[in-house]
Amino acid sequence: MVHLLIALVVFVWVFAMAMLGLWWRTHLPDHHLNEESTSTIKLATGLIATIAALVLGLLISSAKNSFDTVNADLVRNAVKIIQLDRNLAEYGPETMPLRQELKINYAKWIDVLGSGRESELQRLETPEMVGEIHHFQHELAGLTPKTMLQEHLQSRCMELADDVFAARWLALLQRRGSIPIALLFVLVTWLSIIFAAFGLFSPHNNTLIFFFVMCAFSAAGAIYVILEMDTPLDGFINISVAPLREALSHIGG
Repeated sequence: MVHLLIALVVFVWVFAMAMLGLWWRTHLPDHHLNEESTSTIKLATGLIATIAALVLGLLISSAKNSFDTVNADLVRNAVKIIQLDRNLAEYGPETMPLRQELKINYAKWIDVLGSGRESELQRLETPEMVGEIHHFQHELAGLTPKTMLQEHLQSRCMELADDVFAARWLALLQRRGSIPIALLFVLVTWLSIIFAAFGLFSPHNNTLIFFFVMCAFSAAGAIYVILEMDTPLDGFINISVAPLREALSHIGG
């Protein structure tokens, strides 16, 4: 909702700047819009437009990389959890309580993660859910292997458990995004200048106003996509938990 509000503000602001440019066109003295002035303003606006396009492309790429990184981490997490369960099963029947505990905790984590709401995601950092992780690891470390194979499996399970929970924390740390708000503010300022120049050198008619609306909508949409993809765990554009649910169906059985 916050991202949608920001995009709406950007849309209104840049469109208003285009309308302001149209208003300036009718109120500025003629010598302010002579050929020399027009050429200079167009060159300066072209420079700003080039910089804005480069920054916008970099922000989209950065947001996409953040989204793909978290998605890849969770897919690896799903693979690791299956491997952990299989190693526990191979260890022997005495690990069945651990496997059931792992499945219950993992299902709870998936439900919270799949909610897509910040208020729910904050539960993952509560002492209760963190305590469940520590309890599982202590129970795993407390196993008493009787054979060399069980000793190897216990060591392997502890490594896998560390990987599983490390990926969980990595996803949580990346949920708040990494794109500086100040950079977005500067980008919107550049867009404002560009749209004002568009209005300044355009005749006043409904067709142009319609295209100004479409361009402002496109710019706001780009900002919205950047913000959404930079925070992949919540919002309208978020990662799928389908691989995690698929992994859940294969563990604890």
